[in-house]
Amino acid sequence: MVRSESDVEGARAAAELVVETHRALARFLRDGLTLAEIDAFVGKTLEGFGASSCFYRYNPGRMPPFPSQSCLSVNECVVHGTAGYLTRPLRQGDLLKVDIGVKYRGWIGDAAWTYSFGQPSEVNRRLMESGKESLRQGVRQLRPGNTYMEWARTVQRVVEDKYGFHLIRGLGGHGYGRALHASPWISNVVPSYPGEWPDGNLPCEPGTLIAVEPMIAVGTGQTRQGRKQWPIFVADGSMSVHYEHDVLISEHGPVVLTAGLEEIEDVITR
Repeated sequence: MVRSESDVEGARAAAELVVETHRALARFLRDGLTLAEIDAFVGKTLEGFGASSCFYRYNPGRMPPFPSQSCLSVNECVVHGTAGYLTRPLRQGDLLKVDIGVKYRGWIGDAAWTYSFGQPSEVNRRLMESGKESLRQGVRQLRPGNTYMEWARTVQRVVEDKYGFHLIRGLGGHGYGRALHASPWISNVVPSYPGEWPDGNLPCEPGTLIAVEPMIAVGTGQTRQGRKQWPIFVADGSMSVHYEHDVLISEHGPVVLTAGLEEIEDVITR
């Protein structure tokens, strides 16, 4: 929650550093890099900006501390991939999800984008489009007078009805600010039974900072995860994407603090 113009500027500066790190990363990515090399680049870039990763050593209590500077998730790994979970070099046809979280002058920025190594296949192209379109349309619903349920209805309609893909169940966005995670929790799908998502009925209140993030797979919305292991995989091994924006709900509607991500070249042809 922001309570002053100074708060807004702090949140905006952290979000812009996430975008600048993604911009630098898009120029750095090429075939043959490993996740460890990419993660080291992210850490060095953040250090150069005078910021730090808010993911590194993050410990929610039920998992070991997160071991990497960023979340790097390839193909069927949809989120929370670590720098060491996959050791082979990246190659043509891979989809890399990069989630970057920063802490800068006491404020958090947290946003993810998906990169295709080489021109994406038709299915992968549509998968990427579904993520970006659902994010854009869903964000428009994050305005005073609506509840968070309108976000989920819109995102689900785009991804599942228009494109025929599957939103990942049980994962979603969240409030943030001076901490990485805060209320509300933002589901990407409408509840399947009463009481499943109480925060869905909360009003979009001006001053709220939220990180909203559709996570989408080709074949199923179900996942698998090793016991006390970070990476989360699509249960059927199908391709996946992840897109995330930082949004400030203002009195006049949503303000996308990470809007610059939309302009980044996300097809890596080097």
